[in-house]
Amino acid sequence: MLAFSPYISSFIDQIIVSVPYFKPELTLIITFIGTILSSLFVDRYWKKTSFIITQLGLLISGCYLLGQGLSKVEMTGFFDMIQIDAFATAARLIILFSTILIGIFIQQRHQQDERPLGDLYAVLLSATLGLNLLTMSSNWLMIFIAVETVSISSYIMVGYFSSTKIQSEAALKYVLFGSICAAVMLYGLSLIYGFTGNLNFDAPSHIAGLMEAPQIMISIALLFLLTGIGFKLSFFPFHVWSPDVYQGAPTVITTYLATVPKIAVVVLLSKILSAWLNVSFYFSDLLTYVIIGIAIATMLVGNLAALRQNDAKRMMAYSSIGHTGILLMAVLVYQNNESNVLLFYLSIYALMNIAVFIFIDTLESNLGDTSIESYRGLGKQFPLLFTSFSIVLIALVGLPPTSGFVGKLLVFSKVFEQYQNFQSFSLLALLIVGALTSVISLFYYFKIPLNAFLKDGTTIPTFKFDIALLCIGILCTAAVLMLGIFPDLLLSAF
Repeated sequence: MLAFSPYISSFIDQIIVSVPYFKPELTLIITFIGTILSSLFVDRYWKKTSFIITQLGLLISGCYLLGQGLSKVEMTGFFDMIQIDAFATAARLIILFSTILIGIFIQQRHQQDERPLGDLYAVLLSATLGLNLLTMSSNWLMIFIAVETVSISSYIMVGYFSSTKIQSEAALKYVLFGSICAAVMLYGLSLIYGFTGNLNFDAPSHIAGLMEAPQIMISIALLFLLTGIGFKLSFFPFHVWSPDVYQGAPTVITTYLATVPKIAVVVLLSKILSAWLNVSFYFSDLLTYVIIGIAIATMLVGNLAALRQNDAKRMMAYSSIGHTGILLMAVLVYQNNESNVLLFYLSIYALMNIAVFIFIDTLESNLGDTSIESYRGLGKQFPLLFTSFSIVLIALVGLPPTSGFVGKLLVFSKVFEQYQNFQSFSLLALLIVGALTSVISLFYYFKIPLNAFLKDGTTIPTFKFDIALLCIGILCTAAVLMLGIFPDLLLSAF
């Protein structure tokens, strides 16, 4: 204690200086506490109190983020453990916007459930805090704490509404697989810290330590590190949990898992690769080839497995795995101060997935089933729903005039530029596989409009729509179309 006494005042000064940069996250922490108190004492009188507090907290946090974005000032805080720049600010805005939509999704779909929703909103806020930290952190200790915050919150959300054996099994698989991946990642981080003596991945001393360390041990440490990242992104070979969990979890939680955590982890991985690949040392090439190999395998496994699926949620699970390969392509082309392509793709990825799962949930709540066969003939009965559904599926394939086409075109163009600069066969293979798997995805996505519009089925006399959710789905569909025609509306903002 005596050894640290001379530094206590400087530590306190650093914390005080850093607090103003942390306002969006402090707002989430205060909202988290307010939601818990509301759940305990107020929700019994008015059930929507926790929901309103959560949404207000997210909106206020978003206002602080807009202020940071408009100031365009790069800042570091808490002993350089967090770095706030335009890239991190834009990513957090995407996360907050997606979380607000998912909060509405939870309220509309589960407000009649016996279990109190206030606890779930508190967990959602804690996950959002962890995701925000992931986008800002350059310190491995902070990153691991943030990853575990998100993971534990996700475990709770998956099991929160479990009432059947399938749902409980999905939650258990998720917890077991996630715990193992977290332990492996922590072991990799301990090796990296042992070799470098520094926890900031972009610090010169950290990179110098990596360069001087034994090559085999650093390679093992990096592979262990990718285990934890791979679990959150569900890329090959760490994807095995996602089909069962996506199918077994409530659709609103599946929407969250397929969308929001991936945004934060992609941003984190982009920053790591940007810091490491610009340095000339042996494993910068190794890491590039590993990411390219993982992206190719992920796209092939995800899209080929999706061809065989007859359940809409399970098909979207494998589709999400396939899209992770495209996200890894976007990560490879990210460069400092050139984040607009990556942020554009993350934005439309969130819009497309939220819309798709809202439509699946609407159908599931009425049909009691998520099999694609159950959609037979419903396109003629509910043309607006299935037309919007089909447009979003077209966007997921990457066909014009949707923003899915623009996003894939921008990513593929950037990869092709790198191929022209480096003449790397691996980049060419990545491009070819990306194009081929996009064509393959056409066959399984179009199963849904094929059954809905071109096959006959039983007429359903009573079909209950949640107007609020349906409006969100249709608005997301309209945004996907509009950003395909006018992509500069979003690209210029980034």
